[in-house]
This record gives sequence, C-alpha cells and structure tokens, in this order.
Amino acid sequence: MSKPAIQEDAAGVVFTAKIVPGSSRTTVAGVLQDMVKIRVAAPPEKGKANQCLVEYLAGQLGVKKNQIDILAGQTNPVKQIRITGVSADTLLTKLGLNAL
Repeated sequence: MSKPAIQEDAAGVVFTAKIVPGSSRTTVAGVLQDMVKIRVAAPPEKGKANQCLVEYLAGQLGVKKNQIDILAGQTNPVKQIRITGVSADTLLTKLGLNAL
C-alpha cells in the first residue's frame, strides 16, 4: 500500500478520498490508488453519506465540522476534501495511515 496524495498549504490539507457508502460502520479502510478509502455507514442519498463523512473526519481529527469542505464530488464516490487547521502528518496519524 502506498501513502495517499496529500497537498499541504498554509491553511491545511487537500486530499482525495474514495467513499464507500452503506457500510456496516464508518471507518478508514486504507489507501486505494493514492486516495484515502473511507467506508461510511450512511446511505448515498440526499447528502447523508457526505454528512456522515464530515462528522467522522471532524471527530477523528479533532476539528470543527465547518473546517471540512468537500471541494469536488458532492454526488460522486470520489471526493476532493479540504481540511483547514490540520497538517498532512496529523491527518495521516489520526486516520491511522502513518504506518504505510
């Protein structure tokens, strides 16, 4: 497994995630082709999976939900996500991806 592609700037990080909605629980499932693979328990309808994703990331990273933006992929399983106030190292560590 390779590390995910994460772009870091002064404000925070931007990364691509592959979302698998309708899973039994919400969890990080590893890295898939330079994307963070995240399973979410919510179904892919009316933004429920996106909301579940934002709540999960906020809880894991210790940030407020308004610090997380889905920049692209609102209705697509592949999403580009920006998180302000977080470094790439913090993202990898708190999502359990630093050992990759």
